[in-house]
Amino acid sequence: MDAHQTIATREYAEEQLPIGYLPEPVPDISAPPFVYPGLSGVYAPKMIGIESTGEEHLGITVKLNEAGDLEIKRIVQGGLIDKQGLLHVGDIIKEMNGEIVHTPEELQEKLRSARGAVTFKVVPSYYDLPSPSQLYVRAHFSYDPTKDKLIPAKEAGLQFDEGDILQILSQEDVHWWQARHVKDPSQKGLIPSQYLEERRKAFVPPENDFSKTSLVCGLIDRRKKKRYLFNVKDSSIFDKGDIRLYQEVARMPPFQRKCLVLIGCHGVGRRTLKSKLLSLDPERFGTTKPHTSRPRRADEPSHNYIFTNRDEMEQDIENGEYLESGEYSEHLYGTKFDTVRSVITSGKMCILDIEPTALKLINDKEFMPYVVFIKAPNLDFLRFMQNDKRHTKMKTAKDLEQVVLESDAIERDYHAFFDLAIIAEDMDKAFEQYV
Repeated sequence: MDAHQTIATREYAEEQLPIGYLPEPVPDISAPPFVYPGLSGVYAPKMIGIESTGEEHLGITVKLNEAGDLEIKRIVQGGLIDKQGLLHVGDIIKEMNGEIVHTPEELQEKLRSARGAVTFKVVPSYYDLPSPSQLYVRAHFSYDPTKDKLIPAKEAGLQFDEGDILQILSQEDVHWWQARHVKDPSQKGLIPSQYLEERRKAFVPPENDFSKTSLVCGLIDRRKKKRYLFNVKDSSIFDKGDIRLYQEVARMPPFQRKCLVLIGCHGVGRRTLKSKLLSLDPERFGTTKPHTSRPRRADEPSHNYIFTNRDEMEQDIENGEYLESGEYSEHLYGTKFDTVRSVITSGKMCILDIEPTALKLINDKEFMPYVVFIKAPNLDFLRFMQNDKRHTKMKTAKDLEQVVLESDAIERDYHAFFDLAIIAEDMDKAFEQYV
């Protein structure tokens, strides 16, 4: 069982910390040297003192170890103990103010009632101190520790918003990481680990997950979405899941992207934008040629498709050689990874208009995609366009509503992959915005 003394929200000036090593009373030379059962050799305890008001949180977590002693499990970054640097993870707390403490609850109760100088008798761990973490992540969800029922101490939590860059300071606890904001390093605290958060989100019933509720012009998508439980330790499985929480990032100089990926619902103008870009600069942009199992027609040019047989195509799909594939009119169609590589090898940026589900497969260092989400206009604008005589593609009111719902669903589920979002109200303007 853990007892948690957490970070105080205010900063402490150096002169407010009259603490240090207190002189040890003259020992009784007849007393045997102290031997801690969990360590080899003889270790002399040390005395450490702090000034406590009873309201200030120390920022430590203790546990009962196998020997039955109180061992420091965690020191929260930015807390009072962390700033002192006198206690370390693994240290054993033997006494407080001259009294032996046996349990985390007993220590916590004594700290609450303590006023003025507080002394600890501590057996040092002599563990090697870990080097500062160089792991940086972008958060793909917002977190408020004051609303978290699982966090050990709400005051120790670090609030962040979706898109914030965090430095992970410690991952020693499987459920709670220590982190700080990159923009404001003084803000430090506990955040849920990926292991914990993936399970929390996987077990949240859809009707209780208010963070992803989408209301569009009075329309609510009530369709149930199947959730799976992913284990972050099984990375090959987790990468294919739909739970995207933390993305590892690194500061890099500007670099050329290899692929331009256009994402959006059907009929939103992806192919229009793709054609404009290919016509604008054919030396800079290129695209793939799809494979199909359909037989070539007599009068059909060969440059539209790469024709193959169904057995070969099914085998390649099974082997994971296709970025995406599907069946239409009893024939297979798909985009092969090798065709993307061929465009990149030619020195061109490969333009792809793919389904959102394929983003997980192409979002890696080999293809380095720049993902543009083409968002559907609002329902009123779509109705206006429908009534415009120049608009030749007639759709029903239900079709227009479905376009908006589908676009919102894509944005809700895949926004973590997007580099740019543009609204398809004017494709000429959208074209200029990207170029």
